[in-house]
Amino acid sequence: MSGALGILGPSAYACARLARDAWNDADGLGGRELRLTVLNSSETSTTLDAELEELIGNREVDALVALSNTEVCRRIAGLVNARVPLIYTPHFEGTGLPDWVEAIGETPERQLLPAIDWMANRYRPKRWYLLGSDYCWPHWTHLFARSAIRATGAQLAGERYVPIGARDFEQVVEDIRASAADAVLISLVGADSIHFCRAFGSADMSRRALRLSVCMEENAVLAMGPENTDGMYVAAAYFASLESDANGAFKERYHARFGDRAPTLNSLSQSVYEGFVHLSRLAGADAALSGTPLDGVRAGSQRAFDASVDPIFLGEVQGLGIRVVETLGGSRPGS
Repeated sequence: MSGALGILGPSAYACARLARDAWNDADGLGGRELRLTVLNSSETSTTLDAELEELIGNREVDALVALSNTEVCRRIAGLVNARVPLIYTPHFEGTGLPDWVEAIGETPERQLLPAIDWMANRYRPKRWYLLGSDYCWPHWTHLFARSAIRATGAQLAGERYVPIGARDFEQVVEDIRASAADAVLISLVGADSIHFCRAFGSADMSRRALRLSVCMEENAVLAMGPENTDGMYVAAAYFASLESDANGAFKERYHARFGDRAPTLNSLSQSVYEGFVHLSRLAGADAALSGTPLDGVRAGSQRAFDASVDPIFLGEVQGLGIRVVETLGGSRPGS
């Protein structure tokens, strides 16, 4: 609930509560009530390991649904050691986690590479600059990106990594300007991307270079301000603006539960709900239950989201929102 991803805390908690309520309304798990325990999975948390060990040791948790960066997830997985199920919900490298961890998020092959191809076909950028937070996921993502960019005939203008929690991006923006890049891949997490895009917009760089991200979301867009988002695209498996029956019903339930001032729905926080959908399928199978208390939103059906086959969308940031402009892979959910 703090650190670079702290901005997602309210909406992630709201999505978890919505899933819990729907599950309990359907008689819970074989008549047992589901209860939530919220832990701070920030990279800055100093209490997470001890809290987890106490909860698991005392048999006070039966499963974990995690939204964090992958370094934190690896640490959690090592501590948990398969003693309870662990559902990891955001996009990730596609590798590096134990086989028993249920990682359900998007991977670079289906999320990033088609987005780079789309940008190449639409705008034909010649020089890409790669900017990321300095930990495993951006480094791995950029490994894929470098090959994909070169395959389009473009060049790598520069590559840079900054510590998680970076706030001053003026020199980074000047480096991008000096590189003559006409496209920037942003792999900054959480609030860091907000500060970069504000600096980018203030320097009038939106007229010089397009921006692409696979980790930007609606909360960050709101915080940037519309004057700083021109020429920016995002690839993800979910946007709040997605027009489908499943998403329409989901948003109706969300706002009925939390009101007009509910935390802004976004791709990363909504993945927490999908994590509970996935968990309900696992629990139902283990308990031989016939009912499925939670319906998937991203898959547009009652089944859980499957990042290997379900749709990935490209969204264009327009003002204070993200509008879907292309389906990059999979079939669009029924509308």
